[in-house]
Amino acid sequence: MYELVIVGGGFAGMWAALGAAHEVVENDADIEITVISKDPFLSIRPRLYEGNPETLRVPLMPTFEPLDINFQEGTVTSIDVENQNIAIRQTGGGLSNKRYDRLILAAGSELKELPIPGLDQYGFNIDTYQAAVTLDKHLVSILQAPEEPGHNTFIILGAGMSGIELATQIRDRIEVNTDREIAEKARIILVEQAEVVGPDLGDKPRPVIEKALQHANVELYLGVRIERVEQNAVTLNSGEHLLTGTVVVTAGLQASSLASVLPIERDEFGRIPTDETLRVKGVPHIYVAGDMAHAYVDEEHLALMSCQHAMAMGKYAGYNAARELIGLRPRAYRQPDYVTCIDLGRSGALLTTGWERSIKMGGADAKKLKHQINTQWIYPPEGDRTALLLAAHIDARPGR
Repeated sequence: MYELVIVGGGFAGMWAALGAAHEVVENDADIEITVISKDPFLSIRPRLYEGNPETLRVPLMPTFEPLDINFQEGTVTSIDVENQNIAIRQTGGGLSNKRYDRLILAAGSELKELPIPGLDQYGFNIDTYQAAVTLDKHLVSILQAPEEPGHNTFIILGAGMSGIELATQIRDRIEVNTDREIAEKARIILVEQAEVVGPDLGDKPRPVIEKALQHANVELYLGVRIERVEQNAVTLNSGEHLLTGTVVVTAGLQASSLASVLPIERDEFGRIPTDETLRVKGVPHIYVAGDMAHAYVDEEHLALMSCQHAMAMGKYAGYNAARELIGLRPRAYRQPDYVTCIDLGRSGALLTTGWERSIKMGGADAKKLKHQINTQWIYPPEGDRTALLLAAHIDARPGR
């Protein structure tokens, strides 16, 4: 029996397991599939800017068990490439090892440590399920402490997609925890070191985004850096001192630190270069998918650190790893269609298509689509074994 091991239970890891399982069943192959992750849940990471984050994760086992996919709780700490073996720190303590015939790295991404004194101690983020829950609890407590300096000022660091979505949403979250008057008086500040909002989102959607931020009464501090974070204040590089009890970081993603254990050169985000089948260049028997992968979606564009690319990449990696073990031809990863759907709070949402990000839909209609994406399309497939295998086919569109 061959051992196919997948590291990571996020979107890429889950779909890698499903893609591999489809090929195992289709070809009656003798391959055992094991997913290793820190907990048996899929965090719905694209939604962590929303309120009630406790509801934003789902169990993996109802998807894995009908397809005989094994799950092991733990964190991979090292990879012995020569002997095809990984070391695992088990959740709750203890170490173990596991051999693999093929390995898929899909451990995702993490926020890098920004060189801002005090940020680690006093800052929050929405990068993980637990971090989002921690922030939500903080919002409840800070809003009930009017004696605290800056209790009703909220600073968001990073005006990318996550920062924009949080900034346009957070006033409604404040209202839920207090009342409309307090929410409307809240000061929401979005800080971005670039000279424009949404620097990676392109010029075409920017006027719509800026209008939505204005409608949400979000203050923009552009071309500005935070120099220091204290318990109740931040200092900007301009010298301005802002009282605040809440600083949320939404900038600075990098590939999982697990990528650094491989003896290869990585890109500026720490991602691992792959060939067109998602095999690691220069390292045998290992594939990579999702936020850890430096992979091309077409002849020109690299995959982004996004759920959209992770889902398809995971499927291809699982498909190809299983087929290599079976002795069948792999398939080149290609995902030429690209869309961006940004939640703009009370202004609805914005849908763009293509890498040039042409605007295709806005307002309430785009908001309805965003809701469908967030609550249906990105969730694990449901149903019996037959339905799961159908969803796991490489040409099936997840969530549709």
